[in-house]
Amino acid sequence: MYQADEDRIETAEQLAERNPRAAAEAFSAIACDQAVGDEVRLSAAQQCAEVDPGAAAAACLAIARDGPVGDEVRLSAAELLAEVDPGAAAPACLAIASDGAVGDEVRRSAAERLVVLDPSA
Repeated sequence: MYQADEDRIETAEQLAERNPRAAAEAFSAIACDQAVGDEVRLSAAQQCAEVDPGAAAAACLAIARDGPVGDEVRLSAAELLAEVDPGAAAPACLAIASDGAVGDEVRRSAAERLVVLDPSA
């Protein structure tokens, strides 16, 4: 399955040169696909942000809210979301900060980011 994930990324990268909107959709689909590896999902979200920052928000939010995804990957997705759509990043940070299964350091980082994004939280 790993090779298939990499093939999907490569196809989306090639598409970005000819059709950025379609590439953004492809990157977003990869990032939102729970069957894809965590790092590949994050890479797809990052590349989506490069092609179309607005389209990356849903992808980042999907990763940040996905409990089975590794803690650091979830936090990285929330941080990327804060760059492309700060208003949407607060719910992502809250999901991480309030998830008892997430490590303390990552939860603390998410909570600190949340305070910056939404001081009323």
